[in-house]
Amino acid sequence: MKTPLFETIENTIDSLNTNTISEERKAILNPLTDYIKSKIDAKAPININFICTHNSRRSHLSQIWAQTMATFFNIENVTCYSGGTEATAMFPKVGETLQNQGFQVLKLSDNDNPVYAIKYAKNNPAVIAFSKTYGDEFNPESEFAAIMTCSSADGGCPFVAGCDKRIAITYEDPKASDGTPEQSKVYAERSLQIATEMKYVFENL
Repeated sequence: MKTPLFETIENTIDSLNTNTISEERKAILNPLTDYIKSKIDAKAPININFICTHNSRRSHLSQIWAQTMATFFNIENVTCYSGGTEATAMFPKVGETLQNQGFQVLKLSDNDNPVYAIKYAKNNPAVIAFSKTYGDEFNPESEFAAIMTCSSADGGCPFVAGCDKRIAITYEDPKASDGTPEQSKVYAERSLQIATEMKYVFENL
């Protein structure tokens, strides 16, 4: 039985048009769909770790949207994680952007690397978001897909210990807009781009 998401998120997902994704981009996304299919066929847990350099922006957006799409399309046994080649902090604009797009974002701690609980549905557990290295004990140590969401992490991390599949799905960093009048627009657009592509991944299972 399908779990209802918050209404604003449901409406956003319904409005996302995966036909806008180029064939070149679909070829980049298809290996993730194939990986998830292989785990479903094997009746195995599906662990996906989204990795970028600082685990501050793109990897968190990818983690949140992938977990949300798994629930939207009723794909069971999916747990999404995120990490970096170094730990910094989840950039506050990421939480603000997700909140504007219908998520409930609760700040659980107030330090240099805050922990957030991000909910997309009333009856599902929140995604716990904070910056960490990809090998942090919070993340799986084996049998997961490592999704490289930035080119620097992809180039700087030729080997991700424990992963059984490594896939590069890179995004432009919205950080380039920080401090400009375009910041909110750029973060919203990047979030929706990631949402659209994660919708494509999960709707093709």
